[in-house]
Amino acid sequence: MIATLIILLVSAILFVSGKVRSDLVAICALLALLLCQVITPAEGLSGFSNTTVVMMIGLFIVGGGIFQTGLAKMIGSKVMALSGNSETRMFLLVMLVTGAIGAFVSNTGTVALMLPIIVSMAAGAGKSPRRFLMPLAFASSMGGMMTLIGTPPNLIVSDTLQSAGYQPLSFFSFLPVGLIVLAVGTIYLLPATKMLTPKEKVADKKTGKSLKELVREYGISSTLFRVHIKDEASGAIGKTVAELDVYRNYGLNVLEVRRSSGQNRFVRTVNQKLASPDMVLGQGDVLYLSGEPEMVTRFASDYSLRLLDIHTDEIEGSSAHPSMDFFDIGVAEILIMPTSSMIGRRIAEAGFRSKFSVNVLGVRRKNDYILRDLGGVKIQEGDVLLVQGGWPDIARMKNESANWVVLGEPLQEAAKVTLDHKAPIAALIMIAMIVAMVVESIPVAPVTAVLVAAVLMVVTGCVRSMEAAYKTINWQTIVLFAAMLPMSIALEKTGVSEMISGAMVRGLGSSSPYILMAGVYAVTSLMTIFISNTVTAVLMAPIALQCAVGIGVSPVPFMFAVTVAASMCFASPFSTPPNALVMSAGQYTFMDYVKVGLPLQILMGVVMVLILPLLFPF
Repeated sequence: MIATLIILLVSAILFVSGKVRSDLVAICALLALLLCQVITPAEGLSGFSNTTVVMMIGLFIVGGGIFQTGLAKMIGSKVMALSGNSETRMFLLVMLVTGAIGAFVSNTGTVALMLPIIVSMAAGAGKSPRRFLMPLAFASSMGGMMTLIGTPPNLIVSDTLQSAGYQPLSFFSFLPVGLIVLAVGTIYLLPATKMLTPKEKVADKKTGKSLKELVREYGISSTLFRVHIKDEASGAIGKTVAELDVYRNYGLNVLEVRRSSGQNRFVRTVNQKLASPDMVLGQGDVLYLSGEPEMVTRFASDYSLRLLDIHTDEIEGSSAHPSMDFFDIGVAEILIMPTSSMIGRRIAEAGFRSKFSVNVLGVRRKNDYILRDLGGVKIQEGDVLLVQGGWPDIARMKNESANWVVLGEPLQEAAKVTLDHKAPIAALIMIAMIVAMVVESIPVAPVTAVLVAAVLMVVTGCVRSMEAAYKTINWQTIVLFAAMLPMSIALEKTGVSEMISGAMVRGLGSSSPYILMAGVYAVTSLMTIFISNTVTAVLMAPIALQCAVGIGVSPVPFMFAVTVAASMCFASPFSTPPNALVMSAGQYTFMDYVKVGLPLQILMGVVMVLILPLLFPF
């Protein structure tokens, strides 16, 4: 017992610190239990063959099929378009649409899907997106409470009940709880989120930030310079951008090249081109550079280039300030996802130019803007990158939803959702899976239904290939869950669960089952602020079960208390991936979550302690 308690304590400290990846902590805890011979190798590896773990893998693939066919985005954007310019109607639709999608798709995926739609529509209606993004994150978690597959804690408590010999929870056992949770959240957040809206009026425009505003916000103009290849003897003529290698030699970025395509007294035409590595420079080209002034001067001197001042136009004859124009080339912000493979990589190594033909102009990290020496900047979770490229290339970046979310799409672009011809097939597969899980007369186990649906998504082409299917799976969550399940076995085997539940029964159980369940809810809710909801549910489910058995009542309301408390964590931006994901996009502070989320978390606990015994009697 002592060894188990020490391993549990050390694991909890590492989970809270966040300095070591959570899946690595879970694996180390598993190995420690094996080395201390607390559990057998068969018990230690049982988590990786657990039906709930296998079901979660299948659900990731099914969700991937729904996303890749464009079905979910089409539904979300079409329904959100009903809001018009009404802020209240938009808020209600955010809650309802997000909750409905979150019932069947992971909460992180739901937020990644809805975030660009909501940002665009809020801006199109002249509203601040800050009013809607935090409710978006909260609603995705609330929606997960509606179905068995909505969130991992639901699967965990159902599996715990079944392992203890009780009837497993059905697909829609959670629906009444989910509807109440969503109703309470909507009623509370409708007035509470008004404090998040900035006092100044949001201008009526079609993007969250206009392209010119993005340039001003990042301060690009202060580092923007133009050099003109005027001299026919210039050493830059005939060389490619890659051959000049201005970043390595001068620390400069070549953002774009403007080239005259002819002029007369009435019309003058300038082609705007992104500076691709293989572009050959010619006489008359104007290079737009970003970097230190002294290095621009040195570069211009070395290659006999004319440094244009703010009064000289590229095509002589009028005056023009150096500015970012958006004709063939545009800019957009991308938000780095928590699951992004780019995290920890330097921008120069990330391949933005080689893979997507875009430049990174700046990085917004919380409230700081990084514009200098961008190539050496390591990408962090929650960073917002300002990228520049051709409009088709920027649009292509939206396909990398596992790595980032493209922010600030124009409203009309967000509405142009291409519904893949496979979307009806994906919808039929999803519906068939749900029917097989709901209708008891169909002799198919839930895990079998999910696996069949996952395979059909690949076979029918809703997910492009097996490689694409593997990429939809959040392996960190799978390994974390599978490696922590043996911890619950160790807690029961060594008597730790019985000891903790016994202490809670002795302290609270003599008063009332309501008081004991409130204690279980409070402990779970507190743990979720510091530890992931999956780990919290794994640890607390057997303890809650023992508490109910200890006072001779049904464990079902106690199990629901665990799953609701584990999922309804709103007081911290780091307690759930959706909370963290909207933090940068909405420019929220930690205290914003405390002011809005903590009262909601407490309110949700009070309501659940009163409601759960009515839905599932003791």
